[in-house]
Amino acid sequence: MALVLCTGIDEAQLQARRLILERAGHRAVSVTDAKTLITVCEKYSFDVAVIGQAVSPNMKRRIASLVRQHCPDAKILELCQPNAPKVLTDADSWLNLPVDDPKELADRVNELAQEKRDAKA
Repeated sequence: MALVLCTGIDEAQLQARRLILERAGHRAVSVTDAKTLITVCEKYSFDVAVIGQAVSPNMKRRIASLVRQHCPDAKILELCQPNAPKVLTDADSWLNLPVDDPKELADRVNELAQEKRDAKA
């Protein structure tokens, strides 16, 4: 199980993402603004931070910077629009959405959380 920070601007997408992750056994916290992101990073130690595909490139960079600053141990997963370039070249992983199987999101989070655990061992 991983503790996952889900960031984005679309409440419906965030809710769907949270449900997918929770069904896979993870705990997820959703945020839509920088102030809340900083607050939850001060409260929790996230394993993975998911940056939503609907977020603008500049905002993706801002979110990644805040995550690196306030949740430095979290792995960053950038979600991308189909055929769109990666914005966060320093992200730990990327996933193009939509995917054929929603389980791909949970699988990618599992991989990143395992990498974090392995790095600490």
